[in-house]
Amino acid sequence: MRHFLQLRDFSAEEFEHLFRRTRAIKEQFKNYIAYRPLTDRMLAMVFEKSSTRTRVSFEAGMFQLGGASIVLTMGETQLGRGEPIEDVARVVSRMVDIVMIRTFEQGIIERFAAHSRVPVINGLTDEYHPCQVLADIYTFVEHRGPITGKTVAWIGDSNNMCNTWLQAATLLGFKLNVASPAGYELEPARAAGIERSHLELFGDPHAAARGADLVTTDVWTSMGWEVETDARKDAFAAFTVDAEMMSAARKDALFMHCLPAHRGEEVSAEVLDGAQSVVWEEAENRLHAQKALMEYLLLGRVEP
Repeated sequence: MRHFLQLRDFSAEEFEHLFRRTRAIKEQFKNYIAYRPLTDRMLAMVFEKSSTRTRVSFEAGMFQLGGASIVLTMGETQLGRGEPIEDVARVVSRMVDIVMIRTFEQGIIERFAAHSRVPVINGLTDEYHPCQVLADIYTFVEHRGPITGKTVAWIGDSNNMCNTWLQAATLLGFKLNVASPAGYELEPARAAGIERSHLELFGDPHAAARGADLVTTDVWTSMGWEVETDARKDAFAAFTVDAEMMSAARKDALFMHCLPAHRGEEVSAEVLDGAQSVVWEEAENRLHAQKALMEYLLLGRVEP
């Protein structure tokens, strides 16, 4: 049994397999070819944080694979009344086949997984967002081929997305340029020991974007940090990904954003809706990449 709690839980070779399966599953879906290998399997989705893309992509994906899903929120379960997460894991994992959790602390999902009898997927925590970066990298591969040897520019807060991109850079062999304002830089412990061929830190976002094959960003204020919204708007004012910043990247560079986006803040409307943006394909690919992920966790390697 395997869990997917952070990107480095899988090897580079396993990600290559997932990318192949994502492509195959997506092609079948686009050609209206039914593929239901998970008939009678049940997915439990546990939400402590609100969601649009995560819920829709997992629920629709499980249905398309022939299975069913159930949604659990903190207020609707005994979790909201103090039942230990370990006990919830012991019970729920006896009734379903796979669990996705979207919560705050990484420790919560790790404790759940440690007591689960079925695979557990990280739908998002404060530290990591592996399903999103899985879909993002597949989207790059779909448009530009292998990401190995490329340069990705992360512009903005050193949040869970940034942490996950850093894991991807070391695992899949590309360079990550991280540009963040003072006070919001990547934690030194995360950057420690990582070679410059995989990570370079910048205070100037235009310098980070220079020559990049992919420019990506996220909202300036993540869920749970809303009290800092005004201070963050001031700190990140020079970090808007606009046409001028994109012009520093390669001419064929792609732009990504995990959404939801605030036009005029972390990205200009011109870039988000422009020709280099693949945000809508990126959002759709959450569906297909997660289908490949659930297939792998429940059935192992499926080859064409």
